[in-house]
Amino acid sequence: MKPFLKILSYPFSVVFYILFGILLLLFEVIQRVCLNVFGYQAHKTSVDIVNGLFLVILHVVGTTFKFEISSEVPKNAPIIIASNHQSLWDIPPIIWFLRKIHPKFISKIELGKGIPTVSYNLRKGGSALIDRKNPAQATKEVEKIAKYISENNRSVVIFPEGTRSRDGVPKKFYRKGLITLFEHAPKAYVLPISINNSWKLQRYGMFPIPLFTRLTFYVHPPLKVSDFEKEVLVNTVETQIKSKII
Repeated sequence: MKPFLKILSYPFSVVFYILFGILLLLFEVIQRVCLNVFGYQAHKTSVDIVNGLFLVILHVVGTTFKFEISSEVPKNAPIIIASNHQSLWDIPPIIWFLRKIHPKFISKIELGKGIPTVSYNLRKGGSALIDRKNPAQATKEVEKIAKYISENNRSVVIFPEGTRSRDGVPKKFYRKGLITLFEHAPKAYVLPISINNSWKLQRYGMFPIPLFTRLTFYVHPPLKVSDFEKEVLVNTVETQIKSKII
């Protein structure tokens, strides 16, 4: 980033984080009311709205989005969304643009507390919180969410790299999580997604947020789990995702 733009990014980042903080605190309350008074669908709608608003306020720092879906997403079927992972800003666009298929997440257990709005949704919205230091617990949670999406025709997001790439270069894919999902959701489809440039929003850490970053999401054609051997499907998903990472 040019020095002038980096300097300019400081005040705009302050404005962004003020708005971001207000949304986190406000929707912590709204989510609780929606879920406890009106039930699942109202809670889901509140989660969709807050993530859509996160995208809106990112325009304060000049962030723009392109979310390209190459083929029709299967309806009334469980879906495994597999994606590379570059930053926390990968998540709001997936929730918003794929809201019709009810994305849930496989997330590290530490995120289940301490973050207004985010932690509550992870705990109560159907996501899986895994302890990466406890493989048995992690496997059990992945099996549980695979059954959940199968029974409810919803979707789960998995980042097979396990952690985000800080420079956009894709990391090695870990296979066990995907294979466990395939085994316990055999009627599912896999929806590979390639994400570009979201790492740039955190190139300086959380502050400042660089100005004028364009994030791109490319959703590949769905792959039916039952059409592939599990190892072959993992290789296919990894190849497709990495083929569109610039």
